[in-house]
Amino acid sequence: MESTSGRFENNARAALSDPTLQTALAKLADGFPARRLEAAGRMPEFEALRDAATEIKEHVLDHLDVYLETFERQVVANGGEIHWCRDAEEARQAILEICRAAGARTVTKSKTMIGEEIAINEHLERHGIRPVETDLGEYIIQLRREPPSHLIAPAIHLSLAQVAETFRASHKELPRERALNEPDALLAEARAKLRPDFLAADVGITGANMLIAETGGNVLVTNEGNADLTHTLPRVHIVIASIEKIVPTLEDASVIVRVLARSATGQDVTVYTSFCSGPRRPGDLDGPDEYHVILLDNGRAKLLGGEFRDMLRCIRCGACLNHCPVYRAVGGHAYGWVYSGPMGAVLMPALIGMHEARHLPNASTLCGRCESVCPMRIPLPRMLRAWRERLHRAGRGSLFARLGLSAWASVASRPGLYHAIMAPLIRALGNLAGPGRRFRRLPFLGAWTSARDFPAPEGETFMSLWAEAERKRKPYADLRARSARP
Repeated sequence: MESTSGRFENNARAALSDPTLQTALAKLADGFPARRLEAAGRMPEFEALRDAATEIKEHVLDHLDVYLETFERQVVANGGEIHWCRDAEEARQAILEICRAAGARTVTKSKTMIGEEIAINEHLERHGIRPVETDLGEYIIQLRREPPSHLIAPAIHLSLAQVAETFRASHKELPRERALNEPDALLAEARAKLRPDFLAADVGITGANMLIAETGGNVLVTNEGNADLTHTLPRVHIVIASIEKIVPTLEDASVIVRVLARSATGQDVTVYTSFCSGPRRPGDLDGPDEYHVILLDNGRAKLLGGEFRDMLRCIRCGACLNHCPVYRAVGGHAYGWVYSGPMGAVLMPALIGMHEARHLPNASTLCGRCESVCPMRIPLPRMLRAWRERLHRAGRGSLFARLGLSAWASVASRPGLYHAIMAPLIRALGNLAGPGRRFRRLPFLGAWTSARDFPAPEGETFMSLWAEAERKRKPYADLRARSARP
């Protein structure tokens, strides 16, 4: 997938002016976040589970080499094969070679963000192999030749009418005037179209929510059952996963599963939680003849020893996207590559380069909601600030922003000058505010005030209020001191 992250500002302006997209994104605020809150409320131990899940992932990162080697030994013992891949090109080539060895003409796929990261669909198509997305959201955007706009809801940016029109344009053998005004009708049509592909596929490609070192298997968490058909029906199953997806044991996986669905969709558990443990064994009724795991680094290893290591705890639940005011304003495509929202704004500069993704760390209000809902307690605001600092030091922010920060630093580092300027400025702004103590328009803040009012300062500055309180407190402090003398 070609990155357009460098054009984030233009992408965001286009998203803000798209009424259909804005209507679709408005529904997000009342969907996943509300359901997550309800699901967490039904489980008294939810916060303790978050702590336990975080500790599991931290332990794995401390001993990642040990668990990766353990996983490899167990996969081989089960009859599978591991393919270590340093980057996207190596991963694409490994998958292509497996598909060619199997004589594959059709490949079914369940939703995998790593598949998007390495652009495997385009690679297979260029070599005469037809990839078929089987997750409903992914199937829709594949027909539209679009990338996903959300980690767990790839087509969340589309309206029902847009999906219906996509089906009419793509399924031309069906009657043009058929009724497609209900979700059930769209689902039934997609199921009918996909069923022959499930049966004809030579290879099935899935991602992995987790890889289990203890068993050499992988965990798939879905709501549609398409992943099960993808990994059990074809003769060859390929798992694509990045190296940090390892967990030590089945018990550890169960802890993370309990926070994953609740954080992602607000479900107590997804409809399907599948554990794959390798190729078919003698006596098994189904399963693939071959089991391959593509273990991808693609920049993860270099994060281990640095200030962005915590990002490797991410389990791709999408909670930070669902609660982020910036994501909910512009959607996922504005970010310009595979990942979006706060997690994407931290991860993408590391994966595709700081220059290409330079705008993304600034696409945040630093309100902290992302960290407050993250099941792995990833300090996203801290890491966003770290990227901003690096960008500023490298001189890659906007000239206007750099000049503004320099002016602010010059004033803020001189307390006398700061108080002399800020106190009267705040009082003046307070006096200028209109009804409701809010500004509808302000110079240099048009991007803010075009969508929302800007709150006016209330009363005196904190420092002046503190000084006044100290003046009032001092006589009583002196009196207490005199009373305490013998």
